[in-house]
Amino acid sequence: MSEDGSNVEPEGFTRFESLEEPGSEISDLLDEASPYSKSKDSNQIYEANPSKDTEQSAASSTSQLDRNKEKNTGAPFSETNITDIIPLSIEESLQSSGSSETKMAEDHYPVKFPTGRKFRGRIFNGNQKRFDMKSDNFTVNLDAKGLQEFPVDIVKVKYVKYLYLDKNQIKNFQGIDPGDLLGLEILSLQENGLSSIPLEIQLFHNLKILNASYNEISHIPRELLQLGNMRQLLLNSNHIDTLPSSLEHLRYLETLSLGKNMLTYIPDSLSSLKNLRILNLEYNQLTIFSKSLCFLPKLNSLNLTGNMIGSLPKEVRELKNLENLLMDHNKLTFLAVEIFQLPKIKELHLADNKLEAISPKIENFKELRLLNLDKNLLQSIPKKISHCVNLESLSLSDNNIEELPKKIRKLKNLRQLHVNRNKMITMTEEISHLSNIHILEFSGNQITHVPIEIKNCRKITRVELNYNNIMYFPVGLCALQSLDYLSFNGNYISEIPVDMSFSKQLLHLELNRNKLTIFSKHLCSLTNLEYLDLAKNQIMTIPSCISAMVSLHVLILSDNKFESFPKELCSLKNLQVLDISENKLQKIPLEISKLKRIQKLNLSNNIFTHFPVELCQLQTLEELNISQTSGKKLTRLPEEVSRMTQLKTLNISNNAIEDIPKNIGELRSLVSFYANNNQISSLPPSFLSLEVLQSLDLREKILEKIFNIVANSITEANFEFLQQKLNMASSENSIPIKPTTPLNERIYQALIKWKAEKNVQFTATALRDKLFRALNMIGAYDIMDKITALSLYTSAIKL
Repeated sequence: MSEDGSNVEPEGFTRFESLEEPGSEISDLLDEASPYSKSKDSNQIYEANPSKDTEQSAASSTSQLDRNKEKNTGAPFSETNITDIIPLSIEESLQSSGSSETKMAEDHYPVKFPTGRKFRGRIFNGNQKRFDMKSDNFTVNLDAKGLQEFPVDIVKVKYVKYLYLDKNQIKNFQGIDPGDLLGLEILSLQENGLSSIPLEIQLFHNLKILNASYNEISHIPRELLQLGNMRQLLLNSNHIDTLPSSLEHLRYLETLSLGKNMLTYIPDSLSSLKNLRILNLEYNQLTIFSKSLCFLPKLNSLNLTGNMIGSLPKEVRELKNLENLLMDHNKLTFLAVEIFQLPKIKELHLADNKLEAISPKIENFKELRLLNLDKNLLQSIPKKISHCVNLESLSLSDNNIEELPKKIRKLKNLRQLHVNRNKMITMTEEISHLSNIHILEFSGNQITHVPIEIKNCRKITRVELNYNNIMYFPVGLCALQSLDYLSFNGNYISEIPVDMSFSKQLLHLELNRNKLTIFSKHLCSLTNLEYLDLAKNQIMTIPSCISAMVSLHVLILSDNKFESFPKELCSLKNLQVLDISENKLQKIPLEISKLKRIQKLNLSNNIFTHFPVELCQLQTLEELNISQTSGKKLTRLPEEVSRMTQLKTLNISNNAIEDIPKNIGELRSLVSFYANNNQISSLPPSFLSLEVLQSLDLREKILEKIFNIVANSITEANFEFLQQKLNMASSENSIPIKPTTPLNERIYQALIKWKAEKNVQFTATALRDKLFRALNMIGAYDIMDKITALSLYTSAIKL
């Protein structure tokens, strides 16, 4: 649940979103690297307010999707009264589970595992006079009200059915009159610090949904098992290590969610839950797939992600209604052949196991929509996967696959294919027959070329071929009029073909770590391009035609061969982010003021000798990085920097700056200031005016400064004693420099060498302590006082 008490979709319910119809746009989920798109969820756990619109977003590589949070502010407990609660029509509230089976038979909708999403009735904070006493559909929200006792006065309102008490400190239900609870059907007690469910729970005779997730509950009491009307029991993220043996009383239970607990085994009594449709046991400590799970005749979705299960029992074939099986992050070495007797399987998640092969009997999965086999030990995929004609998403990343079966061309409904980080040498031409493919990912292989026939995949919107051995830009991709995202990082491309200029629909292009020596004029034709990454190439100049790239918002040119700031960049009037770090820039042209919309600018690790005051003209700049890890150092920060009034982040670290400008306080928007490893001795009084400052880093390389103190203060005789205490070699052997080198320099170099030798075994703090003890042993108390003073100063600066 969100911090503001808003609605939260159950997490832990990995699901497959049915992809959009041909011709529609791919959703924003693609930007989150999720292989699934949006769809209405017919398997929603709470449906008391089905009219509320929610949005879905990607959460993981296996498309773990959550509904976005809906804000809802309720009246404080002390102000809540009967006239503040508006009747809410929720006739479908507890009928959704009964109808879901029919709905799922008609269409394939995503599976959803509950971990505590809540629905809300409307709560009115004004003086609502219209109140229908005949209506019994009411919701009371008392989240985060500081309650320590159950709100007995509120439940005296007979028709309260949905009660939310999340984020309080309620530990018991003392003082409750059973007569006041007759109407209560849904109770949520998330984040109350409960160590156990109050025994008075047995008084809630009509309770149908209980959500006590995110507490510290260690067991399920017998009293809870007496609630025969219970439909959904959500106890995620607790400390439950065993399940009670008498579960048969919960005969109407349809959803049981016990994710992120400490269960080590499942009792046989679980099989008595004959109406159970959804079971979530993710991230427990199960080592065995209990046979009792196999005798739940109505089970539709089973989540065993994040356990330690090594095999499936033969009895798994009994799960005839199972549509969604999630077993990512287990220890499966093989799949029992009986699993291929499940006729309704639509989603099968088996990522991060130890599977070495998949049986050809996978051909039996005629209804399979999603198959995730990432992070296994597979060397091949069975040819008979071509019989899974309804397959829409196939993920095979992080295996040892050398080639795909030729019959993959028969997967006419396949929309997403992920084969990253395998041992592919060629991309089979059969892919060109995947007429519905939208997303193609083959990064981290050894592919040398892309077949020209890929141009036949007219619906492709996203292609990723990072870190392969491709030398020539695949011109076939340039014919794809729907392609808007293309990533070719880490290849050997040295030239952009003229065909590229026809890809005007492209929005995102990545070509970093290639062999480009020029910024091709053909790129300038990409007038809709918003993001361009050409980092780590060998580009020296920018063509003037770059001004045609009117949509460009992000441009990354770091680690190239620029010796001067290209004035041509200043024509990009819509540019918001520019990274030209790791080059050889010395100056910034006055024309940079033309970047009227620039917000983020990275100039780090160039060779500036003075802070470029030309930057101070950038009134829209919010982030500036001019840190210099190597090479020349800045010695001064000019007062003109105060002109950048929108600046939120300033990084001047790893320079030789001694003073901060007196008017630094005029940067009223500054949130983060990084100035570590400089020579700053004090801060000006105006620094106190930085009221929104949250991060201040003025750390220095303290150990080197201590070495300087020792080198400038110790006598040669005492240094000989110090070397003995630190087990250092004698100065004659340890300092291979000219005899004419000053004593302090020789001592400093000897200490640096000592640090380098000991760094493998000791941290900087440990080395400092060893040095301090050695100084104490030789009686160098004056040096110790100087080091102590330095440490105190450094601590004060950090504050």
